[in-house]
Amino acid sequence: MSGRSRSILRRLALRRSTRVTSEGALFLFLALAVGVAAVNTGNNLFYLLLSMMLSGVLVSGVAARSCLNRLEIRRHVPDLLFVNEPATAALVIKNGKRRWSSYALRLCDVTADGHGLDRGLAVHHLPPGAGRLLSYPLVPSKRGSLKLDEVSVSTSFPFGLFYKTACYSIPATVPVSPAIKPLPNGLLRELSGPGQERTVHRKGYGSDLYNLRLYQPGDDSRTIHWLTTARTSKLIVRETEAESHRRATIYLSLLAPDSHDAVFEEAVSLTASLLHHLTGLGYWLRLMVGSCCSSFGHGDAHLVELLRALAFCERRAPGEETLVFTDHSRSPDEWGRGAMIVVRSWRQAPVPITSDEISLIDMETMGGGGHVS
Repeated sequence: MSGRSRSILRRLALRRSTRVTSEGALFLFLALAVGVAAVNTGNNLFYLLLSMMLSGVLVSGVAARSCLNRLEIRRHVPDLLFVNEPATAALVIKNGKRRWSSYALRLCDVTADGHGLDRGLAVHHLPPGAGRLLSYPLVPSKRGSLKLDEVSVSTSFPFGLFYKTACYSIPATVPVSPAIKPLPNGLLRELSGPGQERTVHRKGYGSDLYNLRLYQPGDDSRTIHWLTTARTSKLIVRETEAESHRRATIYLSLLAPDSHDAVFEEAVSLTASLLHHLTGLGYWLRLMVGSCCSSFGHGDAHLVELLRALAFCERRAPGEETLVFTDHSRSPDEWGRGAMIVVRSWRQAPVPITSDEISLIDMETMGGGGHVS
């Protein structure tokens, strides 16, 4: 199928609608009154006036439809949104007509449930072949996903008698992460120790002494151990032990009764805040949500993947959650190294015990503020 054929099919598939404005309703009432007067009186002046008014209606419909023809719409949204935090989305509109401009265009993004995100986006004049970039804020109110369906383009050009609308189907789904909130100072102090660097007994970059040896050509002069050099009258350099990265596993329990919906959402938000905080400290993180487990990683890209997992997690009733900690087929290095932080919204939820260090955060304690034990 050629590009021209696809363009024609897209235009035919557009969902269009026409709404009479208050001015248009008044105009049509006056036209009806003039028509009645023309029929009753037979006056040619009334017939001439009626024909001019009906011509205005016809021109209004044709001109409005021409403004909406051959428009190209694209939407740009962030890869990840946060609850109650504004983010910038953008609509790009281009006039694909070669000779005719479009006027008085008004754009509105529409969600999958039919709710219009009217942010007052307007283009007063769009010349042939020209494009415009219009940005607007997106503020999701709940965690999960924001589903966008259509972009509606409307115009009342030229006389404001009719409001003509064309809906362009541009579906998109954007994950909405739980809100990132500042962590309480008490919680930060209690969690300051877990996951610190552990020294492994091998040569590498670190701070602990691994070995002393004679200086060799090419060694860094900053590694000279001056105290031993002065005592032995020989150039002695120090070798240090390598340090492993700080690691932490955060486990979010999905197990909670129906009465704990609000506490569960706070637990999800706290988990996201912990991930954000530890990523800033350079931790290698792994997230366990219910029976799902990610791999260890670090950096902003890995944080985005973990927040995506939190965006779609759902609370489960007691008895429905399956833990992954009974799988001992993994190597001890994968399961046992680093700290484990368990976040649960229900105190009767089971706690995994396959880690060197466990910090348990109960959201029910202290009014949902969390408590480490």
